[in-house]
Amino acid sequence: MKSGVEPRTPLNVRGAGLFDRIDYRRIETAEDRDDLYAMRYRAYLHGGLILPSESRRVSDRYDDAPNAWIFGIYVDGELCSSLRLHVLTSEWRTSYATELFGDVLHPRLDQGEVFVDPARFVADPEKHQRFPELPYVTLRLAYLACDYFNADTGLAVVRAEHQAFYRRVFLHKTIAEPRAFPNVLKKVALMASPFRAQREQVMTRFPIMRSSSFERRMLFARSVERRFASAVEVPAPHLAEVAPGL
Repeated sequence: MKSGVEPRTPLNVRGAGLFDRIDYRRIETAEDRDDLYAMRYRAYLHGGLILPSESRRVSDRYDDAPNAWIFGIYVDGELCSSLRLHVLTSEWRTSYATELFGDVLHPRLDQGEVFVDPARFVADPEKHQRFPELPYVTLRLAYLACDYFNADTGLAVVRAEHQAFYRRVFLHKTIAEPRAFPNVLKKVALMASPFRAQREQVMTRFPIMRSSSFERRMLFARSVERRFASAVEVPAPHLAEVAPGL
């Protein structure tokens, strides 16, 4: 799906021009999924996270979870990166983060906390060299999801070498020390930050994280969200943010 229906906010990160060349699309068809799974394989193999396999694809059961949204980020029509988002509530707890760090997260879910858990962030190795801005425009989706689903906390399951990025951009802090990730050769830590308390600070420093309610609905609205109605209060759109004519 295309999210670039309205003018976008200027950036103060490098590569402002790239932002106007990208499309965010939900990965839903079998063909798109196969392209995504192949890109995951290339990215993980290049990063030394997995061993070679005959299938040359990476997927898991969480790709089909009812609380998962999978996106491809396309630059000039080419798939360049991807992110899978899980919305975690007291009723919907399926994700790698809850599997690996359940002792930390389940007690907070029991108290009614809502998390957005980004996972499977990958970038095509060759395209990542061409577009070093991809981490910003890809992980922006997690921030938009926090806004749309009225999340209390944004999560990140992160390798050691990437933690500085999450601290700098999203003001994340480590809340659980590194643990072994299933079928991955490097350990990952659990990071988190309170979304509403730090929202304006992050958006002031990185205006790329701003969005309209219209863009968020275009990205995340689907029939399954009705199942979240009892657990997640999705804010009604502000009239000033709705595109003209809609």
